[in-house]
Amino acid sequence: MLHSPKSRNGLAAVLARWSRIEPLTLMAIAVPAGVVLAFVTLGRAVGAGSTRAFDEAILLAMRTPGNLADPVGPLWFQEMVRDFTALGSTGVLTFMVLAIAGFLTMTRKGQAAVFIILSVGGGVLISETMKAFYDRARPDLVPHGAEVYSASFPSGHSMLSAVVYLTLGALVARTQADRGVKRYIVTLAVILTIFVGTSRVYLGVHWPTDVLAGWALGGAWALVCWFVMTWLQSRGEVEPEADGSGAAS
Repeated sequence: MLHSPKSRNGLAAVLARWSRIEPLTLMAIAVPAGVVLAFVTLGRAVGAGSTRAFDEAILLAMRTPGNLADPVGPLWFQEMVRDFTALGSTGVLTFMVLAIAGFLTMTRKGQAAVFIILSVGGGVLISETMKAFYDRARPDLVPHGAEVYSASFPSGHSMLSAVVYLTLGALVARTQADRGVKRYIVTLAVILTIFVGTSRVYLGVHWPTDVLAGWALGGAWALVCWFVMTWLQSRGEVEPEADGSGAAS
């Protein structure tokens, strides 16, 4: 089938437009979309009950054989895990957001501070909406090592720690010029997010798939926020990356 000159010109225009889009921009769109698709797929599998064997195997692997009330590891390690899980609590995360926003405001990056607060607020709204939608029961296989009050999927601690720490890490890194500083900030954010999510399974208050879903959704939102802030900085609507003689080229 032959295409008319008009249709060929239209196709050429579309291809030319896409060729001008930076690979980084395409990745910033494709990666969050892929992660959200993975979250939806995981949610369907959880709803169908096909993840039960996986969830139970991981949860039981973290308990002492013959005594499901006792997590593996010495008492000092169990206490340390509770410290890690507290890093994903509402109080700690709220303090972190306000502290970073205050720091940015004091360093004359007020627009970035407002954007961070709005980004984290949006993540909280997504987390609560998804919890209400899926309404999954908490694990009943082992005793809980912490108090819980809400639904299980996705893990609120895991998602909100990803939303807060990854969003803060990505956005604060965007205000720094030195690449070494950027990598350091983002690496710390990833480590904190992993520690918080893993602690929820260790304490028996979440299924592993709850945590995976929380990481996926929170990570996707952090990527979206990073892309939007990059775009706003390019338009001059948010303060640009800091200048400095120590910036890596």
